[in-house]
Amino acid sequence: MTDILVIGAGMAGLICAQHLSKTGYSVLVVDKSRGLGGRLATRRLYETRADHGACYLKPQGELFRDLVNLLCDRHILEVWTDTVHEVATHTGLSTPQNRSPRYVAPLGMSAIAKFLAQDLNILLNQRAIGLHLTPENHWRVTLESSNEEITAKALVIAIPAPQALTLLTPLAGRDLNPALLENLNSVEYYPCISVMSGYPTTSQLPDWKAVTFVDNEILSWIGLDSSKRHQAPQPVFVVQSNANFAQQHLDSPELQPTGQQMLECAAKALNLPWLSTPEWMQVHRWRYAFPRSLWPEKVLAFDTTAPLVCCGDWCSGNLVEGAMLSGLAASEKINQYLDQLIPANVNFFKDFA
Repeated sequence: MTDILVIGAGMAGLICAQHLSKTGYSVLVVDKSRGLGGRLATRRLYETRADHGACYLKPQGELFRDLVNLLCDRHILEVWTDTVHEVATHTGLSTPQNRSPRYVAPLGMSAIAKFLAQDLNILLNQRAIGLHLTPENHWRVTLESSNEEITAKALVIAIPAPQALTLLTPLAGRDLNPALLENLNSVEYYPCISVMSGYPTTSQLPDWKAVTFVDNEILSWIGLDSSKRHQAPQPVFVVQSNANFAQQHLDSPELQPTGQQMLECAAKALNLPWLSTPEWMQVHRWRYAFPRSLWPEKVLAFDTTAPLVCCGDWCSGNLVEGAMLSGLAASEKINQYLDQLIPANVNFFKDFA
């Protein structure tokens, strides 16, 4: 038996697990994916990498700035640009005045997750499919791939709210107040479709690194992803759709035509005709890309006989910084329920070994 089982190896889950583990709890993390990080996602392809999830980090609060500074000190992050341009249908390309540094990982944004996962006990390719409370008031979690059962004193669910709802619904009634599940049901997400595309080395590259589309009917963002790499073998762009367009194509069995449509739209909007004819292209759908409606607190704790806390970017704030803050809050909540090993008023990142 482990002290705490964390379901989900994205930013929230890894931060929570790391904080609890370094304090002295035994922690196990499980995730259905084959890689770490959730939307801190990097795909290896054609002898290069592309960040098809979170594009960069833009710290706002002090705690997240501490994490960014730590990652910079470890040479995992560096400043990419201080300017994200905007393009509107009638005004064209413009440069916003409020500039602030955007941080990226030259080895890919998933390098952040790999750093946070160090020394943790993690099982990948393992989907949690069943939760049960034992007579001893412990959690017993069944994993799909191995049919293994894991027992834990406390449970942290660090996945998108709709997925957490699916996992917890069978407990409604005897073990869990059905009314509490409505809190999860109230959280909704925007989807997104990301296109990764590579081009000849002879391409005439623009003088910008990232552009936000203000009023485009298809697109929300494009970045020259290869400019993040120290030795990129070729130009690579990542294009992201807006939510409305993604919703229309989210369940399409074949996404290549959707990706081609996005590249053609970007080529026209940016007056770069060659963007529509890449040497290669890959498309990824994010069903739970950005929270549309948020839970107003940093965690969602359930009144169960064994500790149960949900966390993620859908709690209180969104994006990577919100996920980090939620993960820290989840570790503190679990600590209150268990042995209270975490000292008060300790900056986790400044003491991170």
